[in-house]
Order: sequence, then C-alpha cells, then structure tokens
Amino acid sequence: MTKSPFWKNKPLSEFSAAEWESICTHCGRCCQLKLEDEDSGEIYFTDIVCRYFNAQSGCCTEYANRCSLVPECLKLTPDNLDKIPWMPKRCAYRILNQTGNLPDWHPLITGRPLSSEHTVCGRVVSELLIKEEDFEDHIIEEDDDDRSC
Repeated sequence: MTKSPFWKNKPLSEFSAAEWESICTHCGRCCQLKLEDEDSGEIYFTDIVCRYFNAQSGCCTEYANRCSLVPECLKLTPDNLDKIPWMPKRCAYRILNQTGNLPDWHPLITGRPLSSEHTVCGRVVSELLIKEEDFEDHIIEEDDDDRSC
C-alpha cells in the first residue's frame, strides 16, 4: 500500500519546516518589488527583485536573516496565506491552501526542478541597479503574473 504524500495527510499548520519549504518552487515572485498606489491600494508588480535574490538559483542569498535585513520581506505562513491578495495564481502555497493539492507541474509531483518559464529568472533586474525614482518605469503587466511561477 502506497502512503499518501505529506501535503494530503495533514493541514498546512502541521507541516514541518522542511515540508513547508519544499512547497516553495523558487519562482522568485515573492522577491519581486511591488508598488502600491497610495490612493487605490492597488498592488503593481515590477521586474525589479530584492538585492538578496539570486537569479541563478531562484533563492534568497540571506534567507535566514531576510526579515531583519529587509523588514518588508514576506514570510509566508499558513496563517497569512489568505491575507496576501497579490499572491500569484500559480503560487504552489496558494494552490495547496485553496485546493488541498499541489499542481501537476510541481517538483514534488514531477521529481524535476521547475523549468525557466515558471520563474522570474532572466526577466528581472536587481534593485541595486535601479534608482528608486525609476521604480515606476519597471511596472510589468498583470498578464506576466501567470507565467512567472
């Protein structure tokens, strides 16, 4: 008899740290800088990523210290998944939280790392290379959301 995968056997709140981290596909979408319209509250994605994002690996170079180095850094938890309106439609955490299952393209299902079309790698630039006053020039179309993670 085959045992069901861990994500089908327990709620997100009971995942071990390793199980939780294995859900992340390293798409880099969380590391993209977002701008908020002060009047409407609308969130806009940019093609700019955090200074600590490694575009080759899709990982944070300062992961353990990221929230102290970048106070606005997002730390996903089972408790805040429903409270982040800008989470990409293809975010594995979002999909698992909403459906109770992982998408068929997820590395835990396929046994293979994600291909480049599922990441921001190669389509973003570090915040270190862009002046803050130019950030608005880097807003990307919402359609980019679905193909980026």
